[in-house]
Amino acid sequence: MYRTLTNIGVIVVAFVLPRIVSAHEMYVLSAEEVRTALASPSFDMLAVLQADLMHFIYWACIGMATVIAVFFVSVSRSLERRCDPFFLRVRRYAAPVARITIGLSFLAAAYYQATYGPELPLSAAYGAYASFATALLVLIGVLTILGFYVRFAALVALLFFAYAAYRNGIYMLTYANYLGEILVLLILGSHHGASPKVWLKGEFGKLEHMYVRFAKKLAPYSFAVLRICFGISLLYSSLYAKILHNNLALTVANLPLPGRVISVAGALGFEPHFLVLGAAIIEIVLALFFIFGIELLFTSFFLLFWLMLSLLYFGEAVWPHIILIGLPIAFILSGYDKYSLEGKFFKKKGGWEPVL
Repeated sequence: MYRTLTNIGVIVVAFVLPRIVSAHEMYVLSAEEVRTALASPSFDMLAVLQADLMHFIYWACIGMATVIAVFFVSVSRSLERRCDPFFLRVRRYAAPVARITIGLSFLAAAYYQATYGPELPLSAAYGAYASFATALLVLIGVLTILGFYVRFAALVALLFFAYAAYRNGIYMLTYANYLGEILVLLILGSHHGASPKVWLKGEFGKLEHMYVRFAKKLAPYSFAVLRICFGISLLYSSLYAKILHNNLALTVANLPLPGRVISVAGALGFEPHFLVLGAAIIEIVLALFFIFGIELLFTSFFLLFWLMLSLLYFGEAVWPHIILIGLPIAFILSGYDKYSLEGKFFKKKGGWEPVL
């Protein structure tokens, strides 16, 4: 009963959160600004690099030095002895955090009448059936958060994603993080680690037993799937908004900060085109670190830090970024799976692993 009340409390909190954060260019800019940026030819990023090559090399060296320093600190035996016992204790919370995260995301989608992001409204996708789609999103969210019939909820969520992919094509790679967690839910169910009871008899019961055995075989790969899908979503988002249509990011870089005359680029001390180039490289590196499993905790903390800065500077909706906040927290709690590079080559006996 206590656990059920806690989950219900989380749902209530989710609906009263203020609309305070945005990181994607699509959520910061107005519809007219987005249309103008998409219609404009992208600027030459190579020319920007060549025009300020020494500045670029300077910041590239700082970035590489930071990554190397974090790595050597991370594999320090003394730091592992101090920190790993804590991370081993909290690891069991990683999967429930991921499950509740996507449940909250679907509830928020129903509340704000858009799937995955505000640029994908339910009315455009489902027309007269938008109310029915809303009810299904609420059902998916509630069942997922409470841990009831989670595989059924995940199957419905997968159908939603498949329809969105049919309508929007490759753009849905932006939301591959949803697909990753949906697949994890189909594999693990409620994450309790126990096989579901077979409610049906006969052939349907046999099929359910077969599915459970198949899911158990896939279970060791579940967080690797989630990690890779999360990285793909970050990678495509960066390629789309900062390289293919880099005027989207450039427009954001030139936006004045709330209540101030100075722009985002001016506040950070960079020329706007150079800032977009640097942001694109950083986001691509972060995405690759998630995909290959390198410095997962540091990368997750770094991503959360910039999301919080976005919260401070742009008064936009929090709901599209619930999943971008919740999943890095889950990665921090879960640590390195054995299919990540650092988990494969630097994990030690007894569960000891790089701290960052």
